[in-house]
Amino acid sequence: MSEPAPHASTGLAFADEASGAQASMRGGWLPRLIAGHIFLHSSMVAMRMATPLLALRMGHSAWHVGLLLSLFSLSQVFLSLPAGRYADRHGLQRPVRLAVLAALVGAALSLLFPMFEVMCASALCLGAASGTASVALQRHVGRAARDSVELRRVFSWLAIGPALSNFFGAVAAGVLIDYGALAMPAGLSHPGFRAAFLFALCMPLLSAWCIRGVPELAPVSPATGAQASAWYLLQSPPMRRLLMVNWLLSSCWDVHTFVVPVLGHERALSASVIGTILGGFAVAAVAVRLFIPIAAARVKEWHALTASMLLTASVFLIYPWMHSAWSMGVCSVVLGIALGAVQPMIMSTLHQITPHAQHGQAIGLRLTTINFSSVVMPLLFGSAGAVVGVSVVFWTVGAMVALGARSAWRLRA
Repeated sequence: MSEPAPHASTGLAFADEASGAQASMRGGWLPRLIAGHIFLHSSMVAMRMATPLLALRMGHSAWHVGLLLSLFSLSQVFLSLPAGRYADRHGLQRPVRLAVLAALVGAALSLLFPMFEVMCASALCLGAASGTASVALQRHVGRAARDSVELRRVFSWLAIGPALSNFFGAVAAGVLIDYGALAMPAGLSHPGFRAAFLFALCMPLLSAWCIRGVPELAPVSPATGAQASAWYLLQSPPMRRLLMVNWLLSSCWDVHTFVVPVLGHERALSASVIGTILGGFAVAAVAVRLFIPIAAARVKEWHALTASMLLTASVFLIYPWMHSAWSMGVCSVVLGIALGAVQPMIMSTLHQITPHAQHGQAIGLRLTTINFSSVVMPLLFGSAGAVVGVSVVFWTVGAMVALGARSAWRLRA
């Protein structure tokens, strides 16, 4: 990086303790880790889909729904850093088992007691489970990589998991809400929703089955004293730049999800058309992550991040001027390509600029910032959009991203 981190040793010195565990993961454990990620994340997605709908059916207000949805991210704001420290100390299996247990408890609570207050507790449990598992899995995969090229490849494959589970979990929950009552015992209240909660309960068990037996990597000496603190990580200029870049691009993801339905409504587009526009974004994000492993040897992280930021800023500049569904769809696809490439590059860079002993904590710090953004930014977007219009929100965020591209450029080696 252009300025060295103030650490005694960084992730640039890739683990030369390449043990049989690392070799075995490269030879066959990565698909199981990805599958385990998909199943556990699908549980959270299904709950995030079903609980707001049940709350509305029970007569709760939109404010209550917003509160319920925010709890899925809020738990990760407070638990991601502790989860990272725990993963640094204990590796993969213990954090994943705790995540599976939290997911099972959360889904079981709503299955047995489908009430608003209980669903809020479920949201906290499922959000915590998803965050804890993500930290442990990302740390494990990153430490198993032999070099920066393999980092880009494995994180691209791992990033496909949440994208697929967002589709799989939401569709499965929707189908079960509509038709699952046929398979549930007679006399239950909200049988379709209970069927969706049962699905969410089964997914963590599949995740545990996939990940069991995955070998632990060789342990590293834990950081001690001041060096064990997250503030120590933040003393690194590259780390601060990376978190800024990550926050800006994460905000773009949030603003696109928030603003496109508003723009579509203003342009009198149907709900299915708006959904298709957002779906194009998701498909493009998955497609670019499939391409990155092929081009990993020729693409540098700082180059991809800078290009993504400039492309995102350009799309945000022209998006409000697009009035047809086709033009909005093209913008959505281009934006999906730009933002879909970000996470693998962020994670690869993060593992290169932090010590092995603090990889989990660094991942937790990243998750804390983006989940805090997911809680706060939609409220800011809504307030600003009501005052100045959603087009100005697009242009303002686009300008911030364009200015922030300099931070991505300064991450170059």
